[in-house]
Amino acid sequence: MIRFDFKRAALALTVTALVAGCSSGVKLDDVPVDDKGATSTTGQGSNSGSGTGQSTVTPADMSQNSRPGQGPVGVAHVVYFDFDSYTVKPEYQSVLEGHARFLKANNGKKVNLEGNTDQRGGSEYNLALGQKRSEAVRRSLALLGVPDSQMEAVSFGKEKPAATGNSEDAYAQNRRVEFSYR
Repeated sequence: MIRFDFKRAALALTVTALVAGCSSGVKLDDVPVDDKGATSTTGQGSNSGSGTGQSTVTPADMSQNSRPGQGPVGVAHVVYFDFDSYTVKPEYQSVLEGHARFLKANNGKKVNLEGNTDQRGGSEYNLALGQKRSEAVRRSLALLGVPDSQMEAVSFGKEKPAATGNSEDAYAQNRRVEFSYR
C-alpha cells in the first residue's frame, strides 16, 4: 500500500515556489560579445611595420599611473550604450584595449565596472540592464586577456546619474559603464 506523505509534498512545493520566486526573467548570461580577433591586439610593437591588421590604438602611458585609484592616462574611462542595449559598440574597442593593456601590465590593480542606465524604466529592470552592461564590458576585457580576478562587474541602475534632466542628451550620458580603479 502506498502512503501519501502530505508533509513532504507540502515541503517540496514550498521549496519549489521559493526557488521559482527568486529567479528573474532577465537573462544575464546572454550578453552579446563578439570576439573580433582579440589575439591581433597584443600590439606591444604595433609600429614595427610587420603587422597586418594591427590595432591603430595609441599606446597608453603606463609610467604616469602610480597614483592609487587611477587607471590608464589618456584613455577614456566611460563606455556609452544605446537605448535599452548592452552591446559594446565597436567604437569603444580602443578604450577596452587601453584598459586591458593597463590591467595586464599592473596585475595588482583592480577595476570596478560600474553599469548605469538612464532614468526610464523600473528599478529592477534598470539594475539588471546596468549589470548586463557591466558584464558585457567585463567579458570584452576578458577576451583581451584580463584575468577575472582583476575585474568586478557591478550595477547602479539609474541611481547614479551622470546628467540630470529629461532630454535625450542627458539620457545618453547616463547609459554607460564607468571604469573605477582601486
